[in-house]
Amino acid sequence: MGTQARGGDPVTPQSTTPLVELRDVSKFYGNIKALEGVSLEVHAGGISCVLGDNGAGKSTLIKIIAGLHQHDAGMFSIEGEETRLANPRDALDRGIATVYQDLAVVPLMPVWRNFFLGSEPTKGAGPFKRLDVDLMRRTTRSELLRMGIDLRDVDQPIGTLSGGERQCVAIARAVHFGAKVLVLDEPTAALGVKQSGVVLKYVAAARDAGLGVVLITHNPHHAYLVGDRFVLLKRGAMSGSHVRDEITLDDLTREMAGGSELDQLSHELER
Repeated sequence: MGTQARGGDPVTPQSTTPLVELRDVSKFYGNIKALEGVSLEVHAGGISCVLGDNGAGKSTLIKIIAGLHQHDAGMFSIEGEETRLANPRDALDRGIATVYQDLAVVPLMPVWRNFFLGSEPTKGAGPFKRLDVDLMRRTTRSELLRMGIDLRDVDQPIGTLSGGERQCVAIARAVHFGAKVLVLDEPTAALGVKQSGVVLKYVAAARDAGLGVVLITHNPHHAYLVGDRFVLLKRGAMSGSHVRDEITLDDLTREMAGGSELDQLSHELER
């Protein structure tokens, strides 16, 4: 059954080949099972949320999708083709962009320079070759506006922006450079309520632009606001997998918190 995108148009994620699919993926470090039997689908125009507390295996999952680590068992496919990413550059070339929680930005550099960091356009040739600063400024401003981000000045150091604004610049950058899949590592973890709402708005904008989004979070409220699919991790294994129509926010929160364990704890506290 198709679901209704919160952008307005109906989407039928089940009817298309996933941009990224993991099937029973496992990762071992010696005798330690970091991930075991985890499955995940990421569809164009959809947001797949991966929820779990610290130590649940979220970071390991990100590293596999981003090409930092290779899986030891299971299947990892991109647009229907089984693959094994060699490194993060390989992931980028395949259209997978990862925005980490600590954001790889240079605080004292202007917004436009951070937007193009590592991919700066040039003009001229030979000894006259130089950075095309005007193009970078114009492009940064227009791309941010296209995502609905109206910055006062793209020449201001990116370190002067709020945490939420920096996350939004990173999202707009990934969209501009042709990402098909956007992996977001706890983008709202260190933000207040208002800033979290701003970031979630741009996460939804990336979805509406046709990207497949993987939202890693420990906050079920944030996940439920934008998510279409939910995968719950606990100690490296899946403790649940749901599409939005199948679960309420209360049930998602309860399942993530470990419902039976909470009941047991409440009985002990009552005593």
